[in-house]
Amino acid sequence: MELTLEIKEMANHLAEHLDDRDKFLMLGIMRKFMPDDVATDEDLRNIDMAMEELARGETTCHNDIDWD
Repeated sequence: MELTLEIKEMANHLAEHLDDRDKFLMLGIMRKFMPDDVATDEDLRNIDMAMEELARGETTCHNDIDWD
């Protein structure tokens, strides 16, 4: 966790010297490498909803989906 904080601090320092276009590019690259292991409130609501649907049998078999 400490390493992640150091990386975020370095990114913030670097971002101060970039224009908006480059900041957007940097953010996109960082998202690929930064851990994303914290569920948001929306994530938790969606998980709850999915679990309720599963419990009610409201699922679709993979074989019933037209994947083409």
